[in-house]
Amino acid sequence: MSAWVLPDHIADVLPSEARHIEELRRELLDTARGYGYELVMPPLLEHLESLLTGTGEALDLQTFKLVDQLSGRMMGLRADTTPQVARIDAHLLNRQGVTRLCYCGPVAHTRPDRAHATREPLQFGAEIYGHSGLEADVEVLRLALDCLVAAQASGLSVDLGDARIVRALLADADLPAATLARIQAALTTKDAGELAVLTRDLPAQDREGLRALPQLYGDMAVLDEAARVLPPKPALQQALAELRQLARVLGDRAPLSFDLADLRGYSYYSGMRFAIYSTQAGDALARGGRYDEVGAVFGRNRPAVGFSLDLKHLVGAVPPRPLRAAIRAPWGEGESLHATITSLRQRGETVVCVLPGHESEVDEFHCDRVLTHSAGQWVVQAI
Repeated sequence: MSAWVLPDHIADVLPSEARHIEELRRELLDTARGYGYELVMPPLLEHLESLLTGTGEALDLQTFKLVDQLSGRMMGLRADTTPQVARIDAHLLNRQGVTRLCYCGPVAHTRPDRAHATREPLQFGAEIYGHSGLEADVEVLRLALDCLVAAQASGLSVDLGDARIVRALLADADLPAATLARIQAALTTKDAGELAVLTRDLPAQDREGLRALPQLYGDMAVLDEAARVLPPKPALQQALAELRQLARVLGDRAPLSFDLADLRGYSYYSGMRFAIYSTQAGDALARGGRYDEVGAVFGRNRPAVGFSLDLKHLVGAVPPRPLRAAIRAPWGEGESLHATITSLRQRGETVVCVLPGHESEVDEFHCDRVLTHSAGQWVVQAI
């Protein structure tokens, strides 16, 4: 095999896409900062138990594992940053009030999580710790939408669900973990036949409620239908009530839909879940929700809600950016020329010097001006 061939679903990012991704990264971090979110930079790898304890099988299967040559302990390359941020909130910051944190960095997946996806996403995310009320859910959803608007994503829509609905229906089920996992998979794929087989021994109201879930997707009418056909369990009714509140608050931002059987993502979600779609992308651009139990393994179980997205996925779903305007300048050691170029760069201009014997081969800048010597001084002229 040629030395330059990369592994499957791993790719170099070339100048045009890299420039666009970096511009998006800065815009999204600035948007989060505008809401008061503080930037953190967790390590790319750490001890495996810290990365995976309490996160479930899905994240375990996505995590690359290796042996630390210094300690002999198992380590992992992070597949998701949320558990690390929960550790930072619980163990390092240890604040009593609300903490807002954001991050942007690479994660590694053992397998692509969708067709044509990279195994090295560049994950951006924002999370609130310390507030259990619906206000935090609303803020995170608004921030996620504002980030996608800043990225120039169009045709946005929000799909909502709640992990408490399925949890409430399975709360009285004394089933092996493997069977519960199969039930969750059948709900996600809306496999009614498999669901009927797996739930046949459950209490009647739970069995019928679970079998109804795959049909409970669509507009606001879904919530009315869910209230009618699902058992009146307190946690379930609270979840439906909060979904109604979210719809009232966010209905003017983007079209809303509901999928009460959607269990995609990692198993640490404990409440409201959402996915934001664009007409320009086949899969969700951002996913998030409430995960109040994610910090428990670090000794501090704080309310938490947040979202994340992959910048490498996002860049393919938004319009390309125009090239940055630049000035073409001759190469030279003259003091006047050097001083002029330095002054232009200090003012934020891009100045590309043409090396001797070469035309400037620049694809990522639009050289619309040239630095020329006229009447004893260096001046910028339009091309």
